Amino acid sequence: MKRNKKFVLVLVSLMVMSLWLAACGSNKTNEAGNNVATNAATNAPAATEAPTERTLTDALGNEVTVPANPQRIIASYLEDHLVALGIKPVAQWSVPNGTQDYLKDSLADVPTIAYDLPFEAVTSFEPDLILMAYDSNVEGDKFAQYSKIAPTFTVGDKLTADWRAALLKIGEVVGKSEEAQKVLDAYDVKAKEAKEKIQGAAAGESAAALWFVQGSFYIVSEKLSSGDLLYNQLGLAVPEVVKEISAAGTGNWNAIPLEKLAELDADHLFLINSGTEADSKALSDPIWQNIPAVKNGKLYEYPSTSSWLYAGTIAYSQVIDDVLESIVK
Repeated sequence: MKRNKKFVLVLVSLMVMSLWLAACGSNKTNEAGNNVATNAATNAPAATEAPTERTLTDALGNEVTVPANPQRIIASYLEDHLVALGIKPVAQWSVPNGTQDYLKDSLADVPTIAYDLPFEAVTSFEPDLILMAYDSNVEGDKFAQYSKIAPTFTVGDKLTADWRAALLKIGEVVGKSEEAQKVLDAYDVKAKEAKEKIQGAAAGESAAALWFVQGSFYIVSEKLSSGDLLYNQLGLAVPEVVKEISAAGTGNWNAIPLEKLAELDADHLFLINSGTEADSKALSDPIWQNIPAVKNGKLYEYPSTSSWLYAGTIAYSQVIDDVLESIVK
């Protein structure tokens, strides 16, 4: 009996000691875990805050600090690029006789601002970013004056003349570089598909675009504006008259006398008609009537409100639709 009692006492003592050791081990483990967690929390780097602004250098060498996500932008005559990026400006470019009508669906509720951007008018819109298309927009002390209103970034003459580069630069300035590249990629797919359709329907055929305004004709340059689209992107042949006038001219559209039009041997002729009834007699002239494309029923007329006079992914996309509608039956 005594032996049994001693055995039981020893067994109970061992069990109590085991439980005590286990508890101590558990506490040490928890303390260690808590210490690790505490140290990790203490040593963890602070969350990185998104930048609120960036400093960029514009076309004229000005260092401009722009907001990371501008909300109230004025970008006179650059609206095509803004709309393509899904941005609605607070005001849109205008001249006494109108706006860029081809953007009216996107900018219908956007108030206008005069093309020369009066300081008072710009101030009234409370912009947080001003994008200038041309060097002359900020000549003299204008840059300093506009910069007092909001950060002012000049895209510049060179980039504005290159619609692709202009879109990419504006995308960079407004923090949408990736979106800008996607817009260009989607446009290139559309242009490539259109070229294939046009080559299938009119391989080797030539075309020209004419702008009729105030009784005079202007022909599009071979490598600029809608000429770049017709010849470079869509693969239509360049008439000799277009080559000749483009070599001598400097503008997107260069004047061409009616007599020279008699030599225009284009298979297809696109006419952007900004004329009035008083001007229309030029379109009844025998020289005009004897142009091969006119005689053959290959004259396609569009109003001055169309996008043929502009450049950009939206403008060119609409011109592509016009060309396909006219040539690809």
